[in-house]
Amino acid sequence: MTGASTQPRLVSGDGGPALLLRAALPAIPVVNRLPGIRKTGAYAGLSVAREPVTVEPGPVAAYAEVCGFTAADPVAGPVPLPYLHLLAFPLHMAMMTDPAFPVPAMGMVHLENSITRHRAVGIGETVSASASVGLPVPHPVGMAYRFTTEVRAGDAVVWESASTYLRRGRRDPDAVWPSELVDVPPSGPVFTLRSDLGRRYARVSGDYNPIHLTTVTAKALGFPRHIAHGMWTLARCVAAMDNRLPEAVRVDVAFKKPVLLPGAVAYGSRPVEGGYAFSLHKRGSDALHLLGRTTAL
Repeated sequence: MTGASTQPRLVSGDGGPALLLRAALPAIPVVNRLPGIRKTGAYAGLSVAREPVTVEPGPVAAYAEVCGFTAADPVAGPVPLPYLHLLAFPLHMAMMTDPAFPVPAMGMVHLENSITRHRAVGIGETVSASASVGLPVPHPVGMAYRFTTEVRAGDAVVWESASTYLRRGRRDPDAVWPSELVDVPPSGPVFTLRSDLGRRYARVSGDYNPIHLTTVTAKALGFPRHIAHGMWTLARCVAAMDNRLPEAVRVDVAFKKPVLLPGAVAYGSRPVEGGYAFSLHKRGSDALHLLGRTTAL
């Protein structure tokens, strides 16, 4: 990406509560002035990578169960299409929590996500992951940062993604944010979401942001109740059409209103040229949570 370092920094790739703590520290007065936490202001992009990892059947099965996928063959797979985002997320957080990254990670809003699967990845395969983020892009209500990730098996890129996060700030009437995604009325299943969904997804994903865990922790950050992870809503929609998707495919989504927990959401999809348009609404309401599209490659 423009401005990104050409030599990625090697990071552990660990998720979990410790990662959340690192994300929170730059937003705490006084603490945010300490060396190693204080934002330096010198930013031209970042790149990180992690050591190769082998895809294990246990974590894949746990992810599939939480997100509604049919369980993968424990010997061969393939893994669910969005599963490799679990390798990408800790890399994104490592860059957001780097002192060179210009804004705190806490408060970043996941706006959009695009996943491209070039081929399916199987259980037992060893893959490597690297990610980069460049300079911010003007958005009508702030600045947006686009994190790109590549997952390789050997020398071949098998999976890649672009995750766009918004930092709200000064409104920019000259900024445009186009989207070709279209709304699709509910036509498929209704998913009933339990109060513990955020905690269950956190355990399989490593994303323990408090806005997803309990009403108490979410209210402390300005939400009326805790909310479902955006990447869970993406995964649940992909699971609903998984048997109709080709091996080589791109999935683009835009996250709209958050999904409050507990709750119920209605899924809809329809064929479009080269794939499917899909959406997620609050049950019995026009409130829109997600827009998406698949494109065969």
